Amino acid sequence: MTDDQQRAFGRRVKEFRKAAGLDQQDLAARLGKSASWVSQVERGLIPVRKLDILRDLANQLGVALHKLEPSLPTAEPQELPEPASINDLDGARLLISGHPALDVLLPSGGQSDQQPISVADLTRRVDTAWELAHRSEFAQLTAELQTLVPALERAVRTSGGDDRVATLRLLARTYQALSASFVRQDEADAAWIAADRAIGAAETSGQPLEVCAGIFRLAHAFVRLKHLDQAEHAALSALQTLRKHLADRSPSPQESSILGSLHLVLALIHSRAGRRAGAKADIEAARRVAQVMGADRNDFDLEFGPTNVEIQAVATNVELGDAGEAIDIGEALDTSALSPERQARLLMDLGRAYVQRRQTGEAQDSLLRAEELAPEMLRSHTAARAAIRELVLISGEAASAELLELAERADADD
Repeated sequence: MTDDQQRAFGRRVKEFRKAAGLDQQDLAARLGKSASWVSQVERGLIPVRKLDILRDLANQLGVALHKLEPSLPTAEPQELPEPASINDLDGARLLISGHPALDVLLPSGGQSDQQPISVADLTRRVDTAWELAHRSEFAQLTAELQTLVPALERAVRTSGGDDRVATLRLLARTYQALSASFVRQDEADAAWIAADRAIGAAETSGQPLEVCAGIFRLAHAFVRLKHLDQAEHAALSALQTLRKHLADRSPSPQESSILGSLHLVLALIHSRAGRRAGAKADIEAARRVAQVMGADRNDFDLEFGPTNVEIQAVATNVELGDAGEAIDIGEALDTSALSPERQARLLMDLGRAYVQRRQTGEAQDSLLRAEELAPEMLRSHTAARAAIRELVLISGEAASAELLELAERADADD
């Protein structure tokens, strides 16, 4: 997009916005962006190249995409029926609906047929649940949770002493796994509920750092809901409180994992709002924390460390439209020691970056490799599916059979 094209695009956005009776703040709220971002787009200062943002902008303005950006063909996939979403967490969503252990509060007559489960067995099962979450194997995760969550909820209400504290911590971890998985499948309202339950269990167990980890999950749920003000408030409040708590000493590795992760979610929030300086500053702050730690860790199942910071730096640069920088960082990373979810996330973001650069071969390769690692995540990830649609669009008649098959598997072909 040349400077003249960028300015012409901005004028069209402003014209359509006014025709829709919206001010800049209204449009920004609908898009999950800042009013400053909208203003800069309308003045031609920020290019809008990503198809998913163009599509969302056209939808909020109430115009056809090719009218907003005439360089795109009129037979753009958005104008065809939207594909049905894929979600292997429907059973888990039902599981957290209502009270989790009402039968304990209102027991039926006679002897209970529920057999107590040892803390060791529950710990093993929670570890398994997190392994499934890290591999984005959502269908298996749902099956595992069908009995695990009720067992934990009953245990915290029927046990005492150290066993109750231990089961509360396990319950917090389990709800965090659910919240993280719901976010990945774009089920943000369910992620909010799960994160809130994780925070409650962590506080009752006397584990303030687990509370902060729950707030990290909550902030991600708010981002998916496009409630960026709530996301920023939650993450920033937790970060500032933790820093005050550490004012007179250096953080432990576990505290560093929380600090760094909160900086990373703030970088995401800033990038979604178009605040480039803020996003870059929080990535650098997370880098400093990770450098002191020196190695990748998995405290609170956050996988925080130097490698994960760079994975998030790739994602942040993709959000900001800095595809070249995203590719330079991402291609230099060795993620083999991290979970399949983190490896696949990097590949999906690299695929998105290559789509922005119109490097179709590299984009296709990255997305196919991501699918090999975490097929359920790729096929339910909104941004990845949008990248696949755009890749099919820009490839046109030259689209390979492999790409078309990928689009079909991800319900991203139309």
